Amino acid sequence: MTTTTKNTGFTDAERAAIKERAAELKAEGRKGAKKADDLEALLAKVAEMPDDERVMAERIHAIVSAVAPQLDPKTWYGMPAWARDGKVVCFFKPASKFGARYSNLGFNDPAHLDDGDMWPTEFALLRIGEREAGRIEELVRQAAG
Repeated sequence: MTTTTKNTGFTDAERAAIKERAAELKAEGRKGAKKADDLEALLAKVAEMPDDERVMAERIHAIVSAVAPQLDPKTWYGMPAWARDGKVVCFFKPASKFGARYSNLGFNDPAHLDDGDMWPTEFALLRIGEREAGRIEELVRQAAG
C-alpha cells in the first residue's frame, strides 16, 4: 500500500512519478535530444513492468505505431506515452504504478475524442484481447486525427 507523507500530501508513488517527470523534462531540454532516445526510454520502462502489464504495453505500442505513426513515443511521468508536437496524446498507466486494480489507456487534451459535452478520457484494462485491440485501434486513430 502506498503511504502519504505529512510534508507534501503526495504518496510515495506520486512523488516517484513527479521525480521521473522532472528527469524527463530535463532530458527534453538537452540540445539534440533524439526521438530514438525517447523510444529507448519507453521500451526500457515497458521492459521493467510485470509480465501482464508489459504484454499490454507492448501491444498498445504496436497498435499506436501502426495506426498513428505520426505520434512520437516517449515517457511521461515514467509511463509509456505517445505525443504530437511534444504534447502527450495518449498514455498507458500500468496498475502497479499507483497500486491500482487495473491498468489504464488514457488520453489528454490534444486527443480528438470529443463527443458532445461529455466523453471518457481513460479506459480500464485488465488484458488486451482481439476485441480490446480493435477498440484501441479505433480510439488511437480518432485521437491522433
